[in-house]
Amino acid sequence: MALYFEDLKVGDKFTTARRTVTEADITAFAGLSGDFHPLHTDEEYAKKGPFKGRIAHGMLTLSIASGLKVRQGLFTDTLIAFLGMEGLRFTAPVRIGDTIHVETEVLEKRRTSDGKRGVAKTRSLIKNQKGETVAEETTAFMVKLKETGGGKR
Repeated sequence: MALYFEDLKVGDKFTTARRTVTEADITAFAGLSGDFHPLHTDEEYAKKGPFKGRIAHGMLTLSIASGLKVRQGLFTDTLIAFLGMEGLRFTAPVRIGDTIHVETEVLEKRRTSDGKRGVAKTRSLIKNQKGETVAEETTAFMVKLKETGGGKR
């Protein structure tokens, strides 16, 4: 069941399902993005680096996290637009075989200046199977109101 602006409360928390990051994910992302940095694609090079082995691209981790949030279905029919992201930080490496999930909290919400839509700001922590935060970010998005064309559920 999708959430409308009125359904959101500051302090609401949501946790996604989990997903394991695979070598195939890293290889496919390198091909798609063109980012073949050896930290992601060359085990021997990566072993000598600060992480002592290959790691997932930061943007791959962020993309998987985005997909996990979409899979929740919280805004399937109510999301109007992604407005931006701030404070993105990668705080720990994601390795092949790590299982990640996202914990999100609603920080604030307001109506747009014309009052016909809502804007919400959330803070998300991407965590691995050990509960360690591997990335964090704050996102703003626009969402439908029930009362202005969003329809009744």
